Amino acid sequence: MKFSFKTLVVGAGLLTGLSACEKDFLDRNPPNIIVDSQLWNDPVLITGVLANYYDRLPSHTQIDAGWDQYAAYDEAMWSGNGNGPNDLFTFNAFRWNYWDYGLVRDINLALDNIDKLSTSLSNDQKTQFKSELRFLRAYVYFEMVKRYGGVPLVTNQLIYDFSGDTTPLQVARSKESDAYDFIANELDEIKGTLGNNGSNSRANRYTAMALKSRAMLYAGSIAKYNAQSGLNIQTAGGEVGIPASQAASYYQKALDAAKEVLTGPYSLYRANPNPGENFFEALTKKTNNSEVILAKDFLTAKDRRHGFSYDNIPRGIREDNLGSSSLSPILNLVEAYENLNGTSSQIATRNATDTDYIYYTTLNEPFAGRDARLYGTIIYPGTTFKGQEVQLQAGVKLWNTANNSYQTIEGGLGSVYGGTAFPNGDNKLLTGTSGPIANQPEVSNSGFYIRKYLDPAGGSSTRGIRSDIWWVRFRLGEVLLNASEAAFELGNTTEALTYVNRVRERAGFPANSLTTLTLARLQNERRVELAFEDHRVWDLKRWRIAHQIWDGNPNNYNAVAYVLYPYRVVRPGSPQDGKYVFDRKVAPRFRTPRNFQLFNYYNFIGNGILNNNPKIVRNPFE
Repeated sequence: MKFSFKTLVVGAGLLTGLSACEKDFLDRNPPNIIVDSQLWNDPVLITGVLANYYDRLPSHTQIDAGWDQYAAYDEAMWSGNGNGPNDLFTFNAFRWNYWDYGLVRDINLALDNIDKLSTSLSNDQKTQFKSELRFLRAYVYFEMVKRYGGVPLVTNQLIYDFSGDTTPLQVARSKESDAYDFIANELDEIKGTLGNNGSNSRANRYTAMALKSRAMLYAGSIAKYNAQSGLNIQTAGGEVGIPASQAASYYQKALDAAKEVLTGPYSLYRANPNPGENFFEALTKKTNNSEVILAKDFLTAKDRRHGFSYDNIPRGIREDNLGSSSLSPILNLVEAYENLNGTSSQIATRNATDTDYIYYTTLNEPFAGRDARLYGTIIYPGTTFKGQEVQLQAGVKLWNTANNSYQTIEGGLGSVYGGTAFPNGDNKLLTGTSGPIANQPEVSNSGFYIRKYLDPAGGSSTRGIRSDIWWVRFRLGEVLLNASEAAFELGNTTEALTYVNRVRERAGFPANSLTTLTLARLQNERRVELAFEDHRVWDLKRWRIAHQIWDGNPNNYNAVAYVLYPYRVVRPGSPQDGKYVFDRKVAPRFRTPRNFQLFNYYNFIGNGILNNNPKIVRNPFE
């Protein structure tokens, strides 16, 4: 069909002659699009926007994204396909990137729209939603400042006027201290109007104070230890570096915020009389869990789920997954869990003269009498998961009478020491169905599996179902340790002991088990309590010891990954026959010691950002 100029003129004339009613018909709002005036006047829709923003809050490592990076530090090693973080020769200068002004803009836009467009909301509703948005913005700024130092503090929309001049859109970086002060002030201003009492999926006043306690502890540590370490990493304008004189003020703010959380409705989870199982449930139980303050939730029924259990279930009890067991917790972390009686936490494998093994009657005997948080965090030899044995045995140690020494014999998964391969064997287990095997992927390469955040529900490690275990952002255990550290740094050791001993008592230690306190002791408490919860690398950064812990030295126990392999003794006629021994060594798949360098304390900003905004000051070493 052809359209002529006359046709267009006639058509235009007809449109001109339409009645007002007919024009209204053509100007209708589309039924499949929600317009701003609808969105910002509907509490349900606004809640949906908030849900999107909560979901976008970052973590460096969490169970639905980035969990492979647990193996990049000193909690685990990579045991999946490829060698992943095992080959991490150094940490990239951009490793911890998170410059999310897209989310900041969305939050600022929402705040403006509530003020301008929400005509049918009550003042209380407006205040509630705006307070929640400001909490989210404070959270985002904390995640950026702990990576970069001071960042541009943008609290209103930046709108381009198409004049060709972008200068008004360019905001300089704040001082690092100003960024932390902004976070503290925002949280103080909104805590009384957040609402959401009793919720652990949306922020309330106690969530705000949990965030403040964490952020202020970081600020205090940076102020104190940046100077005390002698590093003095800083910029001339204060974008990086906090004066040491401000440390006490930040520690006091951290302590006050933590104490406010402790007045709330939260308590350490104690529902299970078994302290190891109880600690596991403290992170995974969603019902009647009084410890969790804020979590990123998942729900299988709504197809909101993740594959952490699918990817990390012990090899011998996997369900329909072809692969599994991508993470192997390392011996370094296991030995950070103390013995309840105060003796050395290093697992004894050889006698005092190093002339023979130490023999154990059961596989789990070396782990008996330990901090219950070990059981709740890691699957070690001789334990179960989902009511099933996680069979961990690397092989057998066969006594050779000719030279009075042991021969190490290892096999495939679930193999038997007997048959045609070993005609003189005893037809008992050679290598467990869950390994460990030194170099095979998708089975433990360390002698351990992760337990924390694994889903015990049936089908949770299948492709079709997967898991809806939640990711805990804040819980009372951390807040108590924040309070303890802040009090300790302020010289209030007696008060600090009360907080840390509450955490330890839940782990099976006697009441008031600690009577003296050091920073090193508190550092280890955080390591074992908060393992695999996205704290370790940030803690070492703020204490300014990451470059000492991970110094690139192959002889530094902390910089390399150690493993522990159990073997059954085959020594007929000897009292040691049938007992178990353990070999400890550097992980064969672990290629290079961790090497954290001084430039890693503050993430590089990058040329893309710098080119867009000439007011941005580069970070040290960049």
